[in-house]
Amino acid sequence: MTEKIPLWQQYRDQFPVTKKLVYLNHAAVSPLSRRSAEAMQALAQDALENGSNHYMQWMAAYQGLRDATARMINATPAEIAIVKNTSEGIATVALGIDWKPGDIVVAFREEFPANFYPWKRLEAKGVTLRWLSVFDDLDLIDEAAKGARLLAISYVQYLSGYRVDLNRIGEICHRRGCFFFVDAIQGMGAFPIDVRASHIDALAADGHKWLLGPEGCGVLYVRQERQDEIDPVEFGWTNVAKYADYSSRDMALRHDAGRYECGTLNTIGCFGLQAACELLLEATIERVGEAIQALGDRIWQGAQELGFETLGSRSPETGAGIVCIRKPGVESPYIVSRLKDAGFIAAPRQGWVRIAPHFYISPAEVDSMLDQLKVLTNP
Repeated sequence: MTEKIPLWQQYRDQFPVTKKLVYLNHAAVSPLSRRSAEAMQALAQDALENGSNHYMQWMAAYQGLRDATARMINATPAEIAIVKNTSEGIATVALGIDWKPGDIVVAFREEFPANFYPWKRLEAKGVTLRWLSVFDDLDLIDEAAKGARLLAISYVQYLSGYRVDLNRIGEICHRRGCFFFVDAIQGMGAFPIDVRASHIDALAADGHKWLLGPEGCGVLYVRQERQDEIDPVEFGWTNVAKYADYSSRDMALRHDAGRYECGTLNTIGCFGLQAACELLLEATIERVGEAIQALGDRIWQGAQELGFETLGSRSPETGAGIVCIRKPGVESPYIVSRLKDAGFIAAPRQGWVRIAPHFYISPAEVDSMLDQLKVLTNP
């Protein structure tokens, strides 16, 4: 019986970066796959040679990206808007809701600024912020969600790598009548998301991390029945239902999440991100998640055996692709710099070395990185 080929090996040739580097920085900016790069190169060549003669094919890429995103998170294409980045998606929700003095938002102290500042600014409108820790138990989250209008949390924390239980938090929000918003940039593409099962009302993610796409192109999901609650913050000609009729002055909004798309989109980015999403869907998010989890576990355990401190806690339920480590007496920028000299790409973050492998990285490469850590921290 033929042994099953590991997932990383099946897709290895899609990532030429592996010829030069062991890339462990997907929580920052990921390398492109061949498919993503070639899709964007084809669009650029088409525009070079034909101008906009094939414009309808360009528009098809928009719908292709919405379709692929919807498949990935169990949404419908009508619930997907194309945005510049996660921050724009978050701001669309935070600024588009008609807030009233006395409204309550549940937010979390450990969040990346993109999922912190927009909610904090609502205090100027009389909104009350209930601050929790992502490590608080579900009973505390349940109590905080009582009477709240919205809860905003990341699927995976950018520093600790802590992965929350979307289904259980979603159940709390659904039961409490609380709008559930998820910043998914550190989890989408790496681990399964089901917006229906998790009762997620809105979700935003950029393409350049775990989705393995280009910078400057992301997606915003808004549940169909919640779209009328969120006004477009930016308004241009494509927000309206009759945007294809240039003579129309009817400002009625589009009947789908396209109402949040203001003007011409990042067409070349859409080509690249659609190809990236389709590659992940082909590999299946479940298998991708299993591979990433195993690599993260390997780094976590190996670093501890070398005497490194690991940030937070890790379990099969809460682990993700991010592992942060540090060693007393050794500065993290020094470790990152020395790793880079040896061909391993990680990142310094708030005194920690953040390591974030994707599914195409081999276990042997992780072991080589750990060997390098041993050498450079034990002279």
